[in-house]
Amino acid sequence: MPDLIVIGGGIHGVGVAQAAAAAGYSVLVLEQTAVAHGTSSRSSKLIHGGLRYLETGQFALVRKTLRERSLLLRNAPELVKLTPFHIPVYRETRRRPWQIRAGLSLYGLLTGLRRDALHRKIPRSRWGQLDGLETRHLQAVYQYWDAQTDDAALTRAVMHSARQLGAELACPAQFVSATPSTRGMSAAWEQDGKSVEQTCRVLINAAGPWVNMVNRRIDSQARPLAIDLVQGAHIVIDARLTQGIYYTEAVSDRRAIFTIPGFGHWHGKTLVGTTETLYRGDPEQVQPLAAEINYLQSNLRHYFPQLPHRVEDAFAGLRVLPQQTGSAFKRPRDTILVSDDNNQPRHISIYGGKLTSYRAEAQRVMRLAKHNLPDRRPRADTRFLPLPPVDN
Repeated sequence: MPDLIVIGGGIHGVGVAQAAAAAGYSVLVLEQTAVAHGTSSRSSKLIHGGLRYLETGQFALVRKTLRERSLLLRNAPELVKLTPFHIPVYRETRRRPWQIRAGLSLYGLLTGLRRDALHRKIPRSRWGQLDGLETRHLQAVYQYWDAQTDDAALTRAVMHSARQLGAELACPAQFVSATPSTRGMSAAWEQDGKSVEQTCRVLINAAGPWVNMVNRRIDSQARPLAIDLVQGAHIVIDARLTQGIYYTEAVSDRRAIFTIPGFGHWHGKTLVGTTETLYRGDPEQVQPLAAEINYLQSNLRHYFPQLPHRVEDAFAGLRVLPQQTGSAFKRPRDTILVSDDNNQPRHISIYGGKLTSYRAEAQRVMRLAKHNLPDRRPRADTRFLPLPPVDN
């Protein structure tokens, strides 16, 4: 029997599989459609510390994600690329230049004052080189460094790394149910038209936006977390940015909007996103709303009037956030782990999380799961495992 069964082949599920296999455990991943089928292929495709989370005091989260960004730049140089980000400050911009400078200085300190921690003010003489950025009422442009990726390709690379360490993948596999057993949890699923059942010591629910739908099929003492699914839409236009990524304020509500040069699968295109819309439906059916597309197009026209504005494609993913009132932006973005027993867990659910910090969160899951796992001889340290691209 496997030590762990992981439900979900998104970035957090495959991250746990890699961490478990590296620690010497046997692990099986159940994925219902394809690795990176859900949110892990529909994000903003950024590997970043979360500069904007400094505003809400999430310093530990920013420090952690910056540390993980550094590891990914080293371990996945073909999949994670350091990229200049530009913050234009206009007369009507809510955050004043001194606030931008202060935030970037703190961001640099949390980075550790390496090369990628530097920021600077772009001289006015170079504004004309910034991909047609609107210069009317422009007061300043600040540049700093973060990274971007092909999120689906990165997820596949992590799963490949896990399999090289001995992890197994069942896909497509439809999870049916799980019940406690004397040795852990007994999980049942459908695969190739057949019913399969196996017992594991610890069952990990890494189903992303399906997390509570999966939990309803698990006989467990763990209490599901009350969550909101928040939709984030992106549009794709046929334009090539040459100077990096632009971090602007939405005209109507001053939310953060990124204009991003395509990378990997999106090479030669430009992505614009994202939105925050409460979602109530089936996660499989999530689609960009017409209002979201218009919102993003409007901001593109405002800041880049010279770029083509026709939408060639659009996609939407779902964030899992703790259920609260008020703006989604102000809610904590930390990953939350819920288990049936913190001393001897048989069932752990992963809620939320960021693409950048998947490895660190997988280590947290394993520290909790180890309370109910036998001693094993480690095979590797995920901090040093290379992540080259793999074929689909």
